[in-house]
Order: sequence, then structure tokens, then C-alpha cells
Amino acid sequence: MIARTPAPPYYAVIFSSLRTEVDQGYAAAAQRMLELAHEQPGFLGMDSARGEDGLGITVSYWVSETAILAWKEHAEHREVREQGRSTWYAAFHTRVCKVERAYSFATDPALNSPDYAPR
Repeated sequence: MIARTPAPPYYAVIFSSLRTEVDQGYAAAAQRMLELAHEQPGFLGMDSARGEDGLGITVSYWVSETAILAWKEHAEHREVREQGRSTWYAAFHTRVCKVERAYSFATDPALNSPDYAPR
């Protein structure tokens, strides 16, 4: 599902990563981070994809840079980031951007539904 976001401006955190071959709890940790992010004030949604070559891109959307910083400093998120550095990722890059414009297209009218309800 593509994340539904409000009208700009808002912020995006782009996390590009290259996985190692070690799994050791990665899927469970990723699911927990998604659940935890949904609980954070200012979280708007997330899009994520990973290729067979281990390259992944996750974009999370936030109402402010303050909300992003609070997520970065969240204790459980910090612990999982450290495990990522030591175990799951061969490399990663994080970029923080301000979304100034956004537009979309969908052939199914239900996918263009304006029922987005920000937190």
C-alpha cells in the first residue's frame, strides 16, 4: 500500500540500505519498528521495498523535523539501529527532505480516496 500523506509541506526520511546475508531476527525487528513508528506523534506513513540483491529503500513521512528527531532518539529505535550496524546492514544512507510538492495517479478511484486522517 502506498502511504497516504497530507498536502505538503511535510518531511520524508529516506533510508537506503544494503543488507548482509545475516537475518538473525531482522524481520521481527523491522515489523516492531513499523509498529513503533505508527505510535509516534507526527508519523504520517511509510513506503518500503527491498530487491533480491539486498538493496532496500524505506521512506517514512513526518509532520516536522522535531518529530523525526524524536523518532531518531527513541530508545528502542536506537537499539535496533545499532544492531543494524553490527549485524544486518553492509551499508546504509539516511536522507531527510522537506516535501514541497506531491501528486499522484491511480486507475482505481478507491486508491485516490481523500479519506486521509492525519494524526
